[in-house]
Amino acid sequence: PLQAKPDKAILLTSLLLCLLTREDSFSLAFSVSFSDLLPHFLVEPDDVYIVKNKPVTLTCRSTPATQIYFKCNGEWVHQDDHLIERTVDPATGLPVMQVKIDISRQQVEKIFGLEDYWCQCVAWSTTGTQKSQKAYVRIAYLRKNFEEEPLGKEVALDQEVLLRCHPPEGVPTAEVEWQKNEELIDPKADPNFFITVDHNLIIKQARLADTGNYTCVAKNIVARRKSSSAAVIVYVNGGWSTWATWSACSAICGRGWQKRSRSCTNPAPLNGGTACEGQSVQTSACTATCPVDGGWSEWSKWSACGTDCTMWRSRECTQPAPGTGGKACQGLDLQSLNCTSEQCPQTVSGAEDVALYVGIVAVALCLTLLLVVLVLVYRRKKAGLDADVADSSILTTGFQPMSIKPTKPENSHLLTIQPDLTTTTTSYQGTLRSRHDMAQKFSMSNGPLLEPLPNGSQTLHNGKLPGEPGDFVSRLSSQSYFKTLPRDNVNTSYGTFNFLGGRLTLPNTGISLLIPPEAIPRGKIYEIYLTVQRKEDLRLPLAGCQTLLSPVVSCGPPGVVLTRPVIISMDHCSDACPENWAIRLKKQSYEGSWEDVLLLGEELVSEPYYCQLEAETCRVFTEQLGRFALVGESLSMAAAKRLKLLLFAPAYCSTLEYSIRVYCTDDTQDLIKEVMQMEAQLGGRLIDEPHVLLFKDSYHNLRLSIHDLPQAHWRSKLLTGYQEIPFYHIWSGSQRSLHCTFTLERLSVSTCELSCTLCVWQVEGEGQSFSLDFNISKVTASALSTHSPAGQARCTLAGPSAFQIPYLIRQKICSSLDAPCPNGADWRLLAQRLKLDRHMSFFASKASPTSVILDLWEAQHFHSGNLNQLAAIMAEIGKQEAMIFLVSDGEC
Repeated sequence: PLQAKPDKAILLTSLLLCLLTREDSFSLAFSVSFSDLLPHFLVEPDDVYIVKNKPVTLTCRSTPATQIYFKCNGEWVHQDDHLIERTVDPATGLPVMQVKIDISRQQVEKIFGLEDYWCQCVAWSTTGTQKSQKAYVRIAYLRKNFEEEPLGKEVALDQEVLLRCHPPEGVPTAEVEWQKNEELIDPKADPNFFITVDHNLIIKQARLADTGNYTCVAKNIVARRKSSSAAVIVYVNGGWSTWATWSACSAICGRGWQKRSRSCTNPAPLNGGTACEGQSVQTSACTATCPVDGGWSEWSKWSACGTDCTMWRSRECTQPAPGTGGKACQGLDLQSLNCTSEQCPQTVSGAEDVALYVGIVAVALCLTLLLVVLVLVYRRKKAGLDADVADSSILTTGFQPMSIKPTKPENSHLLTIQPDLTTTTTSYQGTLRSRHDMAQKFSMSNGPLLEPLPNGSQTLHNGKLPGEPGDFVSRLSSQSYFKTLPRDNVNTSYGTFNFLGGRLTLPNTGISLLIPPEAIPRGKIYEIYLTVQRKEDLRLPLAGCQTLLSPVVSCGPPGVVLTRPVIISMDHCSDACPENWAIRLKKQSYEGSWEDVLLLGEELVSEPYYCQLEAETCRVFTEQLGRFALVGESLSMAAAKRLKLLLFAPAYCSTLEYSIRVYCTDDTQDLIKEVMQMEAQLGGRLIDEPHVLLFKDSYHNLRLSIHDLPQAHWRSKLLTGYQEIPFYHIWSGSQRSLHCTFTLERLSVSTCELSCTLCVWQVEGEGQSFSLDFNISKVTASALSTHSPAGQARCTLAGPSAFQIPYLIRQKICSSLDAPCPNGADWRLLAQRLKLDRHMSFFASKASPTSVILDLWEAQHFHSGNLNQLAAIMAEIGKQEAMIFLVSDGEC
């Protein structure tokens, strides 16, 4: 035991020497392995913020590194302030060194205001040194006061609202959110709200539910601040309901009074909106026709005594006849009396009576057989006439107007050749009079060319339907598909057509239907109508950025068989930049749903629809009649619609108040005509020429204001500096007669001269200004003339009178150009000369390309076509058939 301790000491000494020898060998090998490596940082210090008085810690880690020290604002941090930790990376075996330091608020405040406080760490190895990125240490704070707080507003329904907010100064920069009635606003959940990049809140269209207190909230890592609440009140100005019907006259007989009323409920004023101006009750004098009780006339003489020994006499309730609610006559209007034995004839039965009865029966049988024979003969003749009418000039006589001559273009001598159709066999579905009967009825008066025919059939009266115009519309409206057809004759045109074709036009609307020759099969006669739908009668389902670019046009009846496409012409209001639009042609199905039948620019020649878009007009080729509309979808915010601004004022004003109405409508003739007619009923006059305005798809409202009023004579009664029409009301195209009314007041009744400036602009966009200078007591003839509708004598043209190119000449041109020509002198060269070469594939898909080209030319140049120009083009092509146009006056 005594010797155990020295032995143990010797053993421990030997073990220690062994370990030291191994460590030296390991260190030597390790130093060789990373002696050529520069240190690289695993962790670099990041920017930090000091919140209140809490110090922050910066960390730096590097491998392989022998030393790491921090340097702050160019000065080395004392070695004692470093917290050092050494480890070894188990994956590589390289040493890892980590160093931390703490930075206090006092250290940063020493240099506060001079420059930013920053620190970086420097790592050493046997090879060299490396510097980390700079980490900035800042003192976090958030001021108490907002630089700009939101302000309360009172806005009209559907108006855009802008609430401004500039948060307090802070480090880091404060984040902003909005609250409504202490609840967070999420623009993703409610797209009607939008928060801009500069923290302002936009309510796109103010709703009644948007009334409330709005607060701007700013927050960062230090604090959270709230602005003062801004009260937004959405008000609704009152509007009158329509007048109720007049009450019954207060007097039963003679002079009395009647009244009618209306209420301020369309809409009712809300949240401080202005009440309706004007009277809620109107009274009017009336005169009630006094009732007349009926009185009997004198009894007639007694009749002769009949075989039943009875005689009769009668009287009538005509002295006077009952009227205006009077009582009818009381008593019998017929009396009978038995005859005496002397007056009553004696009945004698004998051989004479038997012979009489036999004769009557024989005559009745003969008449019956004769009637049967006549019916059979009539049916055979009728069937033969319906199946084959060899002389079809009867049809063309009905279509050609007798009192109207086609006008010739100036300085041109045209040969108008009536087509000789006597060599053509056709079939007429109906009944026609013989030539002998027609000659007896024919006259040069303004009456119908053919009289009404028996068994309910209709004749052709200069291409128009006989009878009352309302009968035709009422017949169509009785069917379910046509229940939305307008019942007024102003918006509807109709006619009867056969294979010679024709044209329907709605005056002053830019809408027409061209029915080319041979479009209706031979032997068929169709009653065809053309009408434009009012916006309140029919509304298209629009989605997204879609907008209605044209009127909704109906032609029909649907389902009729056409052998060639007809052409519908209608205005559109898109700008002249097709690259900004995706324009579709929509058609309503029999079930009432709307379908896309064509996308402009991607037309398929195999489809029954085709479209040519011109600067202001759209030409639709269709082989199926129905209801059509042009709908556009903007592809960028540069897409714009053409609007027409119309300024109206009362034609006569006897009060101090004077109103100027500014209408904003799509630039299509049908809507402008509708505004003109409505203002004519209101007694308004046009005070300036219509102006065109491009309205862009920028989601901004249209603002209107009046400036430069002579303050000595006039003042404005508006409470705001401008009026707004919401963007969606204009862009949808479905709102009728959008307008703003500027109510002015003159200080004296003797003031008649008014001069001012009207400014119209889209928010954050370009605008226009118009100078107005007129006398309110003078009514200009030119302004009133625009209200009177144009004559409608030529809204329906049938047969050759509907076309500028005579029928036979047209046939010769088609036969000459349809056949392909090796040198290209065929229909393709004609399309190039007429600048229609964009539609080559469409023309080529038709049986007669030349005929379709001439149809389009007729649709484009009905009022302005120059046949000499067309003849010159034919001469350039080298076709001698064109020379038929150029004839002398004597030959015409």
